[in-house]
Order: sequence, then C-alpha cells, then structure tokens
Amino acid sequence: MYTAKALGFPAVPPRRSVAVWLIPMLWTHCLGLWGLSRQDSVWRDEAATWQVARRSTAEILHMLENVDVVHGCYYLLMHGLFAGFGPGTTTLRLPSVLATGVAAACVAVIGRRLAGAVVGLAGGMAFGLLPAVQFYLQEGRPYALVAAGAGIATLLLVTVVQGRARTVHWAAYGGTVLVCGLLNWLSLLMLPAHLVTLLWTRAGRDVWTRWAAACAVAVAGVLPLALFSRSQSVQVSWIPPLTWHMAIGPAVLLLIGGAGALLDRPRAGRPSVAAVGLPLLAVPQIGLMGLSLIQPLFLDRYVLFSLLGLALLIGTVVGAAVRAARPRFPAVSRWLLPAVVAVATVALLPQSLAKRSPASRVDDVLAMASDVRRMKKRTGGAVLFVPAARRDTRSVSPGAFSGLRDIALSESPERSGTLKGVEADPGRIRAAMLAQRRILLVTDAPRVARPVTAARDRMKISVLEKYFTAVADEQVRGRRVTVYERLAPAR
Repeated sequence: MYTAKALGFPAVPPRRSVAVWLIPMLWTHCLGLWGLSRQDSVWRDEAATWQVARRSTAEILHMLENVDVVHGCYYLLMHGLFAGFGPGTTTLRLPSVLATGVAAACVAVIGRRLAGAVVGLAGGMAFGLLPAVQFYLQEGRPYALVAAGAGIATLLLVTVVQGRARTVHWAAYGGTVLVCGLLNWLSLLMLPAHLVTLLWTRAGRDVWTRWAAACAVAVAGVLPLALFSRSQSVQVSWIPPLTWHMAIGPAVLLLIGGAGALLDRPRAGRPSVAAVGLPLLAVPQIGLMGLSLIQPLFLDRYVLFSLLGLALLIGTVVGAAVRAARPRFPAVSRWLLPAVVAVATVALLPQSLAKRSPASRVDDVLAMASDVRRMKKRTGGAVLFVPAARRDTRSVSPGAFSGLRDIALSESPERSGTLKGVEADPGRIRAAMLAQRRILLVTDAPRVARPVTAARDRMKISVLEKYFTAVADEQVRGRRVTVYERLAPAR
C-alpha cells in the first residue's frame, strides 16, 4: 500500500487532516453563497428546472415520456425540494452549492492521501476558484451534483488502489457511478478515466475483477436511460458540430494539467496525483470530442467533473513550489499557499463578479414579470410567445400573466407533457390574432434572438407586421415585451 508518508511526504495529524478537506469545502460554500440570487434572475435552462419541479409527480413522469428524460432524476429531486422548501432561487441553486463543496472536499482528500496536506489543500481550494466551476456552482441544473458524485467515486477508487478496499467500498463505488449516470449519462466517461488510472497503477487482478463488476452494474442501470434518451435527441440538435477552435479551451486545460503531472514525478505502478488527475481531466474531454464526431454534443458542462482532475494537478504545482521553497525559505514556504490563493482570488475577481451578474447568462426569465404586469393593462387580454419556448416566462411567473389569454396555445405544457405546450395550427392562430385589438408579444431581445424558422412563428410575426403596430416596447436582460395595437381599417 502506498501512502503520502511512504512516498516521502510527512504524515498528517488527524486533526489537521480534517482541516484539509473542511477548509476547501467551506471556502467553496462561501463562493457559492456569494451573490446566490444573481439579483433575482433565472435564465432559460434554470427556468426549465423551475417549471418542471413545480409540477406534480405524475405530470413530471408524463413529460419525461416526451422530453428531457435525461434530467428526470434531477427534476424529481428538485420537485421534492420545492415541495418541502418552496420555489425560489435559494432552493433552486443551493443543491449545486453544497454539491460543489463536496467535490472540493473530495479533491482535497485525494490530494492529501496521494501527495500530502499542501497538495490536497491547494487542489481543494483551486477547484472552487476555477471559472467554469464558479459558473455552475450557482446553477439550478445537475452538473455540480454529477461533479460531487465523480469526486466521491474517484476517492473510492483511490481507496481501492491504496489497498484499503472492502466490499462496502465497491458497493459505494458502483452505486455512486450509477447515480451520476442517472443524473447525466455522459458522466459514465469517468469510467474510462478510472480504467487508465488502474492501468497506470498496475492494479491487481482482484481489483480489476471487482471494478469490472461494479462498472457492469452501473452501466446496466444507466443503459435504458441512455437508449431511451436517444429518441429525444432533437433536444440537443442545436449544439453546433465540433470545430478545431472548440478544442482550444480543452487543449489549454490539458497543457496545464500536463505540467502538473510532470511536476508530480509520477512512476508507473504507484498511485499518484498524476495517475488519478491526468486521466480524469483528459479522458472525458477527449471522449466527448470523439462522441461529438458522431453527434454534436460538445458542451463543457457535460464534463464539468473532469475539472476535478485539473484541480488535483494544480494542487501538485503549488505543492512542488512549497516543497522547493521549504529548505531555503521555511518561513516563506508556510505562507506560500495562502498567498497563491489570495492572488488567484484577486486575479479572478472580475470573472467572479461577472458570473454572479444576470448578464452572465443569455437571458432572465423573471426580469420581465413586472413589465408584463404593467403592460398587460394596455392589451385586450391576449399574449403570444415567439418562439414557443419563451412560454417559460409564463410557466415561471404565472401571476404576471393572469388575465391574459394565450391565444396560440391549444394544450398546456403540463397536460401535453412538454416544456412549451402544444400550439394550434397556423390558420387558427391567425384567426385568433385578427380577432384581437391589442396583443402582448413575449420574445427574445435582438442581441440573443435566433432567426425565426417555425411556420407558426413566421406567421405570427407576419400578421403582427401587417395588421398591427407596436405601441410599447421593453427589453430587459435578453427578453423583450412588445404591445401591438390593431391598425385602423383603411377607408
């Protein structure tokens, strides 16, 4: 069995070992709680969570038959939290904050076990500071939860590689991978990363056998979800094909990680930060690129958990600097880690502030509620949405739309088992529009709007331009509300 002490690092007293993971976890929680409400803004992805979580369990299950089954477990979890604590930005985002703290703690424990307290503490603190992590730790979506699960699974793998394995560890490993897969089946990309770690550390036959069995159980549990979600692949049809410039970001991360791996001075057959962190960083990124050649899927949030590996390797860089300074500058070496964290925090402060601003997201579903309440007094009780997905505004803020009739809707989102409802055919919508004196239109602001392609939406715009004139217009945080008034007939 290899431990930090056996590899030449000092043993960590029990009390200090608790601080190694507790400090990064609390640090990450503080980063997450800072500006959690983002000025009471909720963007379109979070709006999907919000509106689905407020439905009944039966309505959620009905929706999953048609759309978003890949997030089904997460929606059911948030449904329970909304039922217990009420809908709000805190309930929406706090699970991600807590999960990211757990992930940071896992990084710290892994780093401490493999390379000592300094590496663990540095890696755990670095994880919460990474820009992508700061973005998703305040996101009402499942990606932070997957990162926490991947951190736990990787910690269990390190426990196994270090020769401490018991049956409970294997059961926990398989169960954790299964839960991660049910939250997002692309998280199974952690398995080939763990395979590389086992190859690197020359794991024994017993470890390979038990690992294969745990993987088989987890994959078998996730496979039905993955196969069924293929029937809903139209949901990701908007993701652009992989291009070379999309690989620049991952390439930079791999260069940073590679430098950390070299400083770790890894040796084949020995568990090390490099043997764990580099595969965890590289394999999911490269694997997602490979999948994207078959079907475009390359979004950084799908492999957010790979940044666990990057944080571990950053911890190695800091640990190497401390180790180099210790013989000649012992006093300086003790303050090197706090200084690095302080400098990194200040350097990243502009990005940290930006990510806590409503402008950091494409739009804000809640921002326009007050405008709708004020402007609907000038309408004849009719509202339209272009595209139909902008109906999420009404689903999240139903009170703002009270008294307005959705003249295009033939079946509500809840009853149809969809996110945006089912609209009537273009002819019926046109007739309903021409029967109105005033119509309130909810759409995207020009800076984020995509070209109108759906036949219904083209018809809506055409009728408004031909038979109506805009009498009021407001744009706020990526959304636009316009009141149209019917033109007087020509005499």
